Amino acid sequence: MTAYRYFTASSLDGFIATADDSLDWLLSQPLDAAGPMNYEEFIAGIGAIVMGATTCAWILEHEESGPRPWPYSQPSFVLTHRDLAAPAGHVAVVSGDVAALRPRLEEAAAGKDVWIVGGGDLAAQFARAGMLDEVLISYAPVMLGAGRPLFPDRLDLELVELARNEAFACARYAVAGRPGAPGS
Repeated sequence: MTAYRYFTASSLDGFIATADDSLDWLLSQPLDAAGPMNYEEFIAGIGAIVMGATTCAWILEHEESGPRPWPYSQPSFVLTHRDLAAPAGHVAVVSGDVAALRPRLEEAAAGKDVWIVGGGDLAAQFARAGMLDEVLISYAPVMLGAGRPLFPDRLDLELVELARNEAFACARYAVAGRPGAPGS
């Protein structure tokens, strides 16, 4: 069964980027690429990716260099109400309610999971639609004071796993009340 997973990093005070979308505070932290809750293990279970336009723009501005114009091999969906040209690769620009996208996302995921990339607002849309199963957060030892929030709504979570990866405190949570969550 396809799970919807919000995998992100956050400052200790709950921001995923500064107000001007900088991640310099995050990218300067030591991280063991093979350590607990690492990206490579996570991405191996992902069959489709969904993000908002702001995240897509950041990726295109910061990641689109070298031989790969798009960093993901998985089918990717950019959910936006903006007029946005699809970046190179397996990318579809879509709009509308996330619940209506469920069949398309799950078909694209081909039995693997869907990664909700970037913004807390997008993850909240999935939660409101009952389509958020897991939240994985790597907390960086930084306080930003302001910026893009990790998540804008109340969401009850149940801690499933906790580990340290170099400077990061990594936590995996099940969304409370979802099938497969502890106690459900």
